[in-house]
Amino acid sequence: MVNQKKLVDEVSGWLRVYDDGSVDRTWTGPPEVKFMVEPVPAHVEFINGVAVRDTVTNNNLRVRLYLPEKVSNEEKLPIFLHFHGGGFCISEPDWFMYYQFYSQLARLARVIVVSCFLRRAPENRLPAAIDDGFSALLWLQDVAGRETEEPWLEKHGDFRRVFLIGDSSGANIVHEVAARAGKTQLKLISVAGGIPIHPGMMRSTRSRSELEKPQSPFLTLDMVDKFMSLALPLGSTKDHPIACPMGDSAPPLSGLKLPPFLLCLAELDLIFDTEMEYYEAMRMANKDVELYVNEGVTHSFYLNKIAVDMDPNTGAQTHALMARIKQFIEEH
Repeated sequence: MVNQKKLVDEVSGWLRVYDDGSVDRTWTGPPEVKFMVEPVPAHVEFINGVAVRDTVTNNNLRVRLYLPEKVSNEEKLPIFLHFHGGGFCISEPDWFMYYQFYSQLARLARVIVVSCFLRRAPENRLPAAIDDGFSALLWLQDVAGRETEEPWLEKHGDFRRVFLIGDSSGANIVHEVAARAGKTQLKLISVAGGIPIHPGMMRSTRSRSELEKPQSPFLTLDMVDKFMSLALPLGSTKDHPIACPMGDSAPPLSGLKLPPFLLCLAELDLIFDTEMEYYEAMRMANKDVELYVNEGVTHSFYLNKIAVDMDPNTGAQTHALMARIKQFIEEH
């Protein structure tokens, strides 16, 4: 008789964990949205003004690069080092939801995007994804020093204008990688700014916004709780410094050397209150942080292609978010 593995944990639609340690990330939610979680193949030819290439770094990290069209030989473009979201447990940067946004952003803002395939929990609990993010930054330093090759970056990248950008849990990685960079001698590259978008900042106690604001396709209370329990180091609560960098368990923000930040929030985000608590803590620590809030939208709204196309406000707020990011990099 064959022993069947048993389901021990599940995040509806997104992920199932079994008693043998295996994880199934097959999408089981509504089939009409499945296209958003399917991979988009790389294309070195320019499509809609952007070329896309996948490569592997010298420290064995997969990355996806986006290069905008019509870059002159003399033109040097800022570099966006991108960390995808997914509660540290799901998603990959070649998914359509990221492709449709970051290809547009590369074209609009005239930047080269380097998007990291981060290790995911529960197979690789934190700080694995943060280690990967920092490894990608060190790889950029190696490319700048010609210790390894990456032709698009060598020819067109401005290594003095590297910006860290991340969605949801990827925004937590922006904070963590920026803090590590502040303690590291990076002679050949400069982290010019950080752009955390809807960071997964939270506490073990429910905030008012968690109790009162709407759950959305990209963030439910079940996702908040279960992804964190699967991703944080064993025995940790949501008061862990990675989830709550403004909390008592975290290193004092005042002691961190951080670049200028543009903190992007959504008015109806389930975790809006703790995100705002992070913003206020950064201000109290005299950090250079700007706040930008999109009105009438929920967590990671700009990745929801259906809403972007069908709902006028979501579409307008997505364009406004891209314009504000473009303005930030032009100012830095």
